[in-house]
Amino acid sequence: MGLYTKTSCFQGKNIEVDSNFMRPWNSKKGGFRACTYVFALATLENISFVANMSAMVLYFKNVMHFDLSASANTLTNFLGSTCMLTLLGGFISDTYLSRLNTCLIFGLMEVMGLVIVTIQAYSDKLQPDACGGKSSCIEGGQALMFYASLVLLAVGAGGVKGSLPTLGADQFDKKDEKGEKGLASYFNWYMLSTTFGAIIGVTAVVWVSENKDWYWGFFIGTVTAIAGFLVLALGKSTYLVQPLANSPIAKIAQVIVVAIRNRGLLVPENSEQLYEISDKERDPSEEKISHTNQFRSLDKAAIVGEGVNPGPWRVCTVTQVEEVKILTRMLPIIASTVIMNTCLAQLQTFSVLQGYFMDPYLGSLKIPTASIPVIPLIFMTFLLPIYEFIVLPFARNITGHPSGITQLKRVGVGLVLSFVSMGIAGIVEVKRRHQAIRDPFKPISLFWLSFQYGIFGVADMFAMVGLMEFFYKEAPSGMRSLSTSFAPLSLSFGYFLSTAFVNIINAVTKKVTPSKRSWLQGMDLNHSHLNLFYWFLAILSFLNFANYLFWAKWYKYSEDTNESEIYVEDTNRMDAIQE
Repeated sequence: MGLYTKTSCFQGKNIEVDSNFMRPWNSKKGGFRACTYVFALATLENISFVANMSAMVLYFKNVMHFDLSASANTLTNFLGSTCMLTLLGGFISDTYLSRLNTCLIFGLMEVMGLVIVTIQAYSDKLQPDACGGKSSCIEGGQALMFYASLVLLAVGAGGVKGSLPTLGADQFDKKDEKGEKGLASYFNWYMLSTTFGAIIGVTAVVWVSENKDWYWGFFIGTVTAIAGFLVLALGKSTYLVQPLANSPIAKIAQVIVVAIRNRGLLVPENSEQLYEISDKERDPSEEKISHTNQFRSLDKAAIVGEGVNPGPWRVCTVTQVEEVKILTRMLPIIASTVIMNTCLAQLQTFSVLQGYFMDPYLGSLKIPTASIPVIPLIFMTFLLPIYEFIVLPFARNITGHPSGITQLKRVGVGLVLSFVSMGIAGIVEVKRRHQAIRDPFKPISLFWLSFQYGIFGVADMFAMVGLMEFFYKEAPSGMRSLSTSFAPLSLSFGYFLSTAFVNIINAVTKKVTPSKRSWLQGMDLNHSHLNLFYWFLAILSFLNFANYLFWAKWYKYSEDTNESEIYVEDTNRMDAIQE
């Protein structure tokens, strides 16, 4: 199994226990059976979350009377906050609560937020009147209720999404070949589960919101979320539970502080002279990590100074230092995917607003404007099983890699498709606006948006699944929830960057354009220049992909790094013995 074991007293008997999961070896827990409950919540909770994500930009505009920019920015700020708060969920589930308890506690907060937003959507007295000329008309008690619901939704959904994927991934042993293959498949099935939920959300629930009433859509989302959390709780007896770890934030801080304190010391050539503890002393949640030569300055934290007694904040173990090195190596990868998620934000805001000014009929079927994101979801629904059952086994036979191709290569494919999608989005917007100005009564079909949505759906499938698997597999054992949260953290930065770009573009273009009109302001999209904004993002995405190639090539996977470093150190020791 690759994990050390220790004897534990279990119901009066000495039983060998897996130190990673603290469970009897003969337990039948875990695996895909346990993941069934995780997939159920991923589907049911996503019905609510994605329906809100798709429809809220129109809810903000038509019910709360925000203008175009304020509607888009409010949504991206909400989504950015939600994704950033996945770090909180990951941190708590690694350190203070189990993954299951974290999901359920934060799930309660999410349900409370849904209840409040449902009540506000139901009562006209809790909604603002149109004010005209202002970016937002909401104020007073209405504003307090509105923003309180968004805060609860962001904190609750963030905590759930920061712990749920790791709860499922913990059901597989990544040190075992069978478990590693199961883990690679798990992330594909998890993504497919969220996609099923999203399809129901952006079709059925959004249709109810637009054709019946907004509060009915929010109410349905509340019910499905409650059902999902109940199902997750029912699976409690089937889950493998990873032991809680020491605070990852404290461990990182200790390495930095001690390394700075020891900055005047020389790092020994022989890494065995650095401080390390035995397996018997090690925390059950921690796996030993071999020394690497990258970021040598951090090794100073593992030097035992003269007259210093080993202890926290005095000296760090090699494993603790290597955990910080792993996280440091991940940072450029996170940064390189932010621009792609800025592009994603446009498909959830401005592209939905584009659809509002297009012909919603496909034949006799009327498509709700906020249901446009179903296009990439349908692509993903077919492509994920094809990838799992056809592409993945074929790629495994060729490469010998459990995931078919490495996680970073999957992310690279997603980055390429993202700038292609933005380029096409700009072309479609030119066609849409030209037709709207020429003949306002015959707008182009909503079908034209399928090109940008479909291509980006494939991009998201490759990039997001690749990132989640990458961060989980590469992360230190006691930081897996925190590290898996790095994927939505990239989403968070992308949403916030979208808000910043919209504000900057509006401010700059208002000053430099002959008409003195901003590209993205006002209530009428036909007098904006959304196509130029899309092409700006396409160029930026292309430059970002070049940047990503550099960092992806520079990155060394943990297993490859450890194997090469062990070989080098063994060679050096043999040379020393021969001399």
